[in-house]
Amino acid sequence: MMNTKFESKKTLSIKQKGLWSLTLFVAGVFAVVALITLPGAPSTSAEPVEIVVYKTLACGCCQKWVDYLRDSGMEVSVVNVSNTQAIQSRVGVPRRLGSCHTAVVGNYWVEGHVPADLIKRLLQEQPKNIRGIAVPGMPAGSPGMESPNPVRYHVLAYDSEGNTTVYATR
Repeated sequence: MMNTKFESKKTLSIKQKGLWSLTLFVAGVFAVVALITLPGAPSTSAEPVEIVVYKTLACGCCQKWVDYLRDSGMEVSVVNVSNTQAIQSRVGVPRRLGSCHTAVVGNYWVEGHVPADLIKRLLQEQPKNIRGIAVPGMPAGSPGMESPNPVRYHVLAYDSEGNTTVYATR
């Protein structure tokens, strides 16, 4: 008889372990679902990037860059201005990083012919210290400045302390 009681307790213990394991598994699934669906959690869906581009009406390369961004899946709003220096000053683009158009996306400014994948990377990483990224001037081969003779150029990051570093090289 003792043996039967022992076996019965042993069986119950195995059932309890199974129930405990199942409970932990279900709780884990709920935790993962909650993390994915919480407001502010990183989204795994490919939401379109919304960007506002300030450019002059007559600038053809600016329009080519806008078209390139749209072809890259971004939602682009264009604001034609008589001069981009006012917007550059307003958003904090240093003169030495200036180019022919200025964009605002999220909490950042984007100056010049910056590749779309780097804008998306900036938004994905969301570095706290970077205020914006820029391709100064208008280098041949950058988006909107297509050329049979492209040059190597740097995409620069400008931080909140006024420092400039290389964000990427193309």
